[in-house]
Amino acid sequence: TPDDHSTRVHEGILLQCYATLLLCCSSWWSEVQMGPPDPILGVTEAFKRDTNPKKMNLGVGAYRDDNGKPYVLSCVRKAEAQIAAKKLDKEYLPIGGLAEFNKACAQLALGSDNEVLKSGRSITVQSISGTGSLRVGANFLSRFHTATRDVYLPKPSWGNHTPIFRDAGMQLKAYTYYDPKTCGFDFKGALHDISKIPEKSIIVLHACAHNPTGVDPRPEQWKEMSAVIKKRNLLVFFDMAYQGFASGDIDRDAWAVRHFIEQGHNVVLSQSFAKNMGLYGERVGGFTMVCKDAEEAKRVESQLKILIRPIYSNPPMNGARIAATILNTPELYKEWLVEVKSMADRIIKMRDLLVSNLKKEGSTHNWQHVTDQIGMFCFTGLNPEQVERLTKDYSVYMTKDGRISVAGVTSGNVEYLAHAVHAVTK
Repeated sequence: TPDDHSTRVHEGILLQCYATLLLCCSSWWSEVQMGPPDPILGVTEAFKRDTNPKKMNLGVGAYRDDNGKPYVLSCVRKAEAQIAAKKLDKEYLPIGGLAEFNKACAQLALGSDNEVLKSGRSITVQSISGTGSLRVGANFLSRFHTATRDVYLPKPSWGNHTPIFRDAGMQLKAYTYYDPKTCGFDFKGALHDISKIPEKSIIVLHACAHNPTGVDPRPEQWKEMSAVIKKRNLLVFFDMAYQGFASGDIDRDAWAVRHFIEQGHNVVLSQSFAKNMGLYGERVGGFTMVCKDAEEAKRVESQLKILIRPIYSNPPMNGARIAATILNTPELYKEWLVEVKSMADRIIKMRDLLVSNLKKEGSTHNWQHVTDQIGMFCFTGLNPEQVERLTKDYSVYMTKDGRISVAGVTSGNVEYLAHAVHAVTK
């Protein structure tokens, strides 16, 4: 009947509306949960909201000059000008990156006269800074290091190490490194733990300027660690993000890497040029694998390219050109060595000034660890409650573990920082 027909039409319309409503209300991503905020970026956001004119951001891991401003090296500006004058094209780089950069990158790390380079038994590919280098390495290990998937990190280590290796399918373990009682290196604990690591496991070592602690082994300690690691037959993965930036001496900062190779370790090495050339946003890095011989290096290179191709196809060009120009142009290289030393020296000076101002404030605590530590970061020894007081009462921002970026300290704010630290540690 007409009434039945109209009812069916009406019901059909209702069903269509209901289906549309369900579609609108549902989502492909309804089960995706809100992730925790990044601890470093969270500090920066809180700092930006603060209206205190004396506020300090000691969380950011990027160099600042003595006015607290970002710093672009003079040699970088000159290299950019030389590159621009050549009117080069913007074609794709090869999968492994810029050849002249790769060669210079390896020479900087290993030394130009290293046997490894002369024999051709290493392979270096350009990477997307240190993070990209670590991830390429982690992916390679996940696919080809079949003996074990265990990776041992120092405790603590750079926060990004864990997700990089974990997301590549590796199993994360830890070995003793930092001693909170002394704010220094727990050498005895490290040796004990390393001597118990199962054979053929992977051990991650910070080549210099350990992040986040700023605590490095001394050369004689590195020697003992090398011997124990060799005895345990562990695969060494060096992360070298601060060559030159730590001490101001590129050879001194690369000493551990070179010593391990001399002692027969076929290391895996990650390099970054973010800090030592100030090329943060250019994402310039290198990944090197030392192999048994040149033939093995060729096979490893082929597989690295197969891994890289589906991730980012090929690396970015501009930063590699800048770094290669600096490393391969004698006058620019000489200027870079002076500039990188000046950056390192400013960091060292700020450490000294902080300690001397704490003494002036009347602090009776032993702050020796502040000057003993090296590189951009310092583990102050402050606990989370003291950090919270610093932020709340003095607008001094840092991560909850008491790590500060010394680059955020200047001759203009170091007295204020010392006063604030003394106030919360009395």
